[in-house]
Amino acid sequence: MVRPGVDAMNFFESQDRVRRHTKLLVVLFVVAVVALIILTNVLVMVVFGFINSQQLRDSGTLLGQMDWKTFAAVSAGVSVVVLAGSLYKIMALSAGGKVVAESLGGQLIPRNTRDPNQRKLLNVVEEMAIASGTPAPPVYLLANESGINAFAAGFTPRDAVIGVTQGAIDRLSRDQLQGVIAHEFSHIFNGDMRLNIRLMGALNGILILGILGYYLLYSTSFSGRRRGNDKGGGAILALAVGLMAIGFAGTFFGALIKAAVNRQREYLADASAVQFTRNPNGIAGALKRIGGLEAGSIVENPGAPEVSHAFFAQGISGFMQALSATHPPLAKRILRIDPGWDGKFDSSDRPDAAQDAKRAAGEKSMPHEADANRMAAIAAGAAMAGVMTAMDHIGNPKQEAVDYARALLAELSTTIKEAAREPHGARAIIYSLALDKGQEVRVRQLKQLQDFADPDVYALTLALMPQMGELDGKFRLPIIDIAIPALKQLSLNQYKSFKKNLLALIEMDSRVDLLEWSLQKILFNHLDGQFFKLAPMKVRYSDTAQLDKEIGLVLSMMAHAGAQDLSGAQDAFAAAVDALGSGGLSLLAQDQIRIADLDLALGRLEKLKPLAKSKLLKACAASVWRDQKMTELELELFRAFAGVLDCPMPPVIA
Repeated sequence: MVRPGVDAMNFFESQDRVRRHTKLLVVLFVVAVVALIILTNVLVMVVFGFINSQQLRDSGTLLGQMDWKTFAAVSAGVSVVVLAGSLYKIMALSAGGKVVAESLGGQLIPRNTRDPNQRKLLNVVEEMAIASGTPAPPVYLLANESGINAFAAGFTPRDAVIGVTQGAIDRLSRDQLQGVIAHEFSHIFNGDMRLNIRLMGALNGILILGILGYYLLYSTSFSGRRRGNDKGGGAILALAVGLMAIGFAGTFFGALIKAAVNRQREYLADASAVQFTRNPNGIAGALKRIGGLEAGSIVENPGAPEVSHAFFAQGISGFMQALSATHPPLAKRILRIDPGWDGKFDSSDRPDAAQDAKRAAGEKSMPHEADANRMAAIAAGAAMAGVMTAMDHIGNPKQEAVDYARALLAELSTTIKEAAREPHGARAIIYSLALDKGQEVRVRQLKQLQDFADPDVYALTLALMPQMGELDGKFRLPIIDIAIPALKQLSLNQYKSFKKNLLALIEMDSRVDLLEWSLQKILFNHLDGQFFKLAPMKVRYSDTAQLDKEIGLVLSMMAHAGAQDLSGAQDAFAAAVDALGSGGLSLLAQDQIRIADLDLALGRLEKLKPLAKSKLLKACAASVWRDQKMTELELELFRAFAGVLDCPMPPVIA
């Protein structure tokens, strides 16, 4: 059991904490840059003779001999180089977590892989994603790494990826792997990934002087072999060596910054993993196995030091790491999770295959009726009794949600499930969800697909239509979540064609209903950033009162969506306003609500600070739960609103 001192934070508090840590990172970065400026100035002035021992004895002070114009020029130069190095790195990483994964030699695991260990990993990730209310992130395998480790990388949940070493999937049981993945999901939801990217950018800037010194030394020694040495060449050679020495100082500063920003976050992610899985033995068992394994958690790839703060466990070794480790010691992490631990690590080389086989056989043999009964029991007795409770579990879902997701996946048709996991089938699944129930409109929609969609996708859409037409509404959101990772594998041209066709299907009946709007909102919210360069979102509003007009529009939409009549809409709106604690809002009539205005409103609401987003979503939840029930439309709208705000909404079990 996790001790009280390390309980996981509320999702919105965690997001706010990351903002504070970002400020700490900026302060530490500035201190490091000032130190580098001073060291570089001293180096330049000593090497090029601005300061000599005789002048220093005559003056008596170093400051008295400083050439301040040169000092200013060198300071400006160092600042520009460091900032340019940082910005360059951040821009290089702007494509999302896949850049980090590929830099470590990671290879994307295909969703339809037949490798049993890879399949086990993808199943765990998929279950946890559905339980969290977010699409499963792409999973990369570091196939050449025998140590047990993992990481999450990206700016937001929309572009997040999870990387796992071969050693982890070979040597961890399913429960242990689940604990590790739950830990990484915590980093995704708590905003730690964005901080990690910024940290990588800052460290690249700090280290850039050492890199310049290396190239200067190389070029000087090469030209010296051709031209011979002279006094100027010797000075440049001394400068190069000095810059490399300063680079080592930058490495030291970087290690200290990573340690200062990172260590407590690991305790919090461990606590979240225990709360997520309700199985302390899972993540504790993984840590014990790392301690007993010769390879431990070491990642051998040359790029590992740059990403070391993002790993599940200490990924690199050496003297510097002993002084400024990015992760707490294994023993301390284990004791916080398992206070009764006897201090012995697990030196077994393989996972408990019998336990995994027993679990897999039980899940595979579970009859359809048992699935339904299990889901009904979870729905009836789970702690997540409704949308208000689910709100408390945003970014920190419970084991009941994982059980629900597992049972849901077991009940879902294998044909639909497998189709959604590969790019052709995923497009066909989404097209099927957008098909109109009216025969006349559907004929025109199918003609659109026949003329403009990939022929194989069109044929698959026709084949899936009967099953998709009978699909229970409870599967709608999970099947979208399963399809999104496969859609991320499309080429840019394929995605443009898919998006154009989907919009054409939606607009074919000359109206866009709310279910159609939520479908495209959820999809494009997660996919556009994968294929197009989007401007980074900047937080601008700290109080919901600053956006009363936009909030009134969203709450009016939610109130009308779940109400049978005007009186019901007024009651739902009043409940939302009361939960928001804001007066002066008025319910808009249905004919005053336009989809285009809603899109603009959400674009501004996305810029709220985390704690203000929490207030808004609680107001939406109060509107939904006013009549103690939730319709399919309300659920999907609520999920769309939460997704735009980067707040993963767990399934509502009621």
